[in-house]
Parts: sequence; structure tokens; C-alpha cells
Amino acid sequence: MPSSDYDPACLPDLLPLYYRRLFPFSQYYRWLNYGGVQKNYFQNREFSFTLKDDIYVRYQSFSTQIELEKEMQKMNPYKIDIGAIYSHRPNQHNTVKSGTFQALEKELVFDIDMTDYDDVRSCCSAADICSKCWTLMTIAIRILDRALREDFGFQHLLWVYSGRRGVHCWVCDEAARKLSVAARSAVAEYLSLVKGGEETVKKVVLTDPIHPFIRESLTVVENYFSQYALQGQEILSRKESVDKVLALFLHVRKELQQRFQNEKKPESRWKHVLDEASRKQSTAKKGQHFEKEIMLQYCYPRLDVNVSKGVNHLLKSPFSVHPKTGRISVPIDLTELDTFDPFAVPTISLICEELDRPRTGEEELEDTKEKENEMDAAERRKIRDFKRTSLAKYVKCFDRFLDGMARSWKGELLRKSGTL
Repeated sequence: MPSSDYDPACLPDLLPLYYRRLFPFSQYYRWLNYGGVQKNYFQNREFSFTLKDDIYVRYQSFSTQIELEKEMQKMNPYKIDIGAIYSHRPNQHNTVKSGTFQALEKELVFDIDMTDYDDVRSCCSAADICSKCWTLMTIAIRILDRALREDFGFQHLLWVYSGRRGVHCWVCDEAARKLSVAARSAVAEYLSLVKGGEETVKKVVLTDPIHPFIRESLTVVENYFSQYALQGQEILSRKESVDKVLALFLHVRKELQQRFQNEKKPESRWKHVLDEASRKQSTAKKGQHFEKEIMLQYCYPRLDVNVSKGVNHLLKSPFSVHPKTGRISVPIDLTELDTFDPFAVPTISLICEELDRPRTGEEELEDTKEKENEMDAAERRKIRDFKRTSLAKYVKCFDRFLDGMARSWKGELLRKSGTL
């Protein structure tokens, strides 16, 4: 499909058009200003830009939406990262007395990267992804979204595709933004089950009684396990993969190897694993949960805990462009999560090309009206510009998220004014 072909060499020509006519600055500012509930919240936020040739510019900050727009249109960053809200304006951090420039608040964030699953996926490795292993991201979102909402009571979660091989979560509730490093660490640890590096063979160990959170997570995994692990990754089909599974549980390896000799179908082999687990559980004094440990090791979300722990940790911004793939980092609509296709996410080259399509009669009429009333015409034109492209549905998803947050801001503003 020529229209979506992306050439990284064209990025310097496409970015000025993207930031001038397509980047949703109005929604972006509405998000990071949080309704103006707290003074200087937007002004004290750190932005960092990665420019051409990997020039990295930290501690950028802006007084207004217009100032942010002008600077981004001037610098045309290849990548945008968002940092914390600081005690002082980040662009003045060098003028502040040493030790007083502190990161105070930031959204609680999670970063899930497909490369962390390389030991449990055979279809791809490193930065490559396909529809088979993308199921891991679907499972991760399902498990973490449920836990953050139901176990912790958070409401305003923004899930974003990174543009290449992973997903990010921004928990935007006021309570989440105010969490200390210790509290963030506690949440991240609560959500972490897969432990150990490359040298660790068995990365999930369950003990009795199994925590309700783990049981809820297993319910999610069970919905995808057959499709992802047994069929997609063939973990019980090829000898190398079978050996890898059996190496996790040496105490039942011999019995299962014998059973597998007469049974080649992966679903039937998995039934033997379940039968063996059931048999062991009925005779063992201590909990035997090896079938559950297999499911979690192969499917449970793998978090970069350090990203979540730090208040001052930077994370790639929504609507940033991935320089290698050209894909826009777009919000994910959870009502369509199972059909979300990372390869269908628009590239910067596609949406810039869509702008060149001939205007409809209705759009021509709107242009004439705007010329008669130049006030805010540029802003209205920009809104209509992205509506003419494949970016529109993702901005609409972002708008719905912001509308949900705005209802909580309204309540907070009323409380502060004493009306409520």
C-alpha cells in the first residue's frame, strides 16, 4: 500500500507539516493542564525533545499552549518525552538554588515492551512484532487495567501504543499523580509476578494461598492461552519448545515426556499437563501450581518497574512520532482492544498524504466562512485538518478520555470554590 509506505529519510520534511497542521495541541494542553485546578501545573512540567541526529534537549517548559506550539513548530522534535511537574519551571532549573529544584508530581506510568518477552515468543525477537505476539500486549492491558481500576480504585487510565513494539499506561487520577516514590514502587511490585533475568529458568513461583489478584489475572490469561501459547507460539509442539516448558518442572518432566510420546496435538498435551497438576495437587502437602506458573510465565505482563517507580522518569508522549516506523503514538480504545492492530496505526507519511486529497464542497464552504471571520480560524482549520485523516479516530478516543477527566476537575474546582 504505497500511501502508508514510510521512509525515515523523509521525516525532516514531514514533521513541520505534522506539527503545523495535525498535532492535537488543544487536547494535549487540556490534558496536561488538568483543568487549571492547580496553579502552574502545566508551566512547571518538563518536556524533553529528541532532535535530528539524536540531539537531546531536556528541561523544556512552557507558559501557555501557544508557547508550546511555537517551540515545537520551530524545533520539530523527532521524539517528545514528558517528565514530572517540578517545584520550579524546568527551563529555569539552572538559576534555582542547588537542591531546591525537585520533582513533585507525575502520572503513575507503566511501560510494557515486547523485547522483555523474547524468551517466551518464537515468532519474533528484539524490536520485531507480529499479530501472534501482539496478543501479549492485549493480555497485559486487560490484566493491568482491571487491577488498577478494581484493586487500587483509579479511574482515569490512558493506554497508548508506543509506535513500534509496546504500550504505555498513564494513570492520571490526582491520587496517582501525588504518589511518593515508595508508593509507586509498592504498586509496581504488587503488579509484578515475573521475576529474574535471562539466567533464571523459572520466573514465576506461586505459594498458597494464591492471592485474589493472581486468580483474577489467571482468568484473563485463560481466555488467550490456547490461541497465543499453544497455537501461536506452539509451546507444546516443537521439541525445543516442549523441552523449555518441561525444564521449568523437573519433578514431573519424566511423567509428561512419557505421556507426550503418544500424543502430538498441543491441546491434548496441555490436557495431560492439567491432569498431572491435578494429581499432584491432590497428593501434595504443599501447593502444586505448576500449570498456573506455566501460564503466567508465558503470558503475564512484564513491567519495566524502574519506569513506574521514579517521579522524574521521562516517558514518550502520546502523539509523538516513532522515527523508525513513522507510526504515531496513539491512544488505544479499550472497547476495541481485541481488534487493535498496531500495523493499522497511521504513519506520518500516510496522514500527511491524506491532507493532499482534494477538498469536498462542504470543506470549501467552511474555508469561505473562515475568511469572513478570521478569529480562531487557524485553530478551526487545524481541527478540520486532522479530521480529514486516519488520525481522527485516535484524537476522538483522546477526547473521550479528557471528557471523563474533566468531570472530576469540575468537582474539584467546585470544592475549592466552596460551592460544593
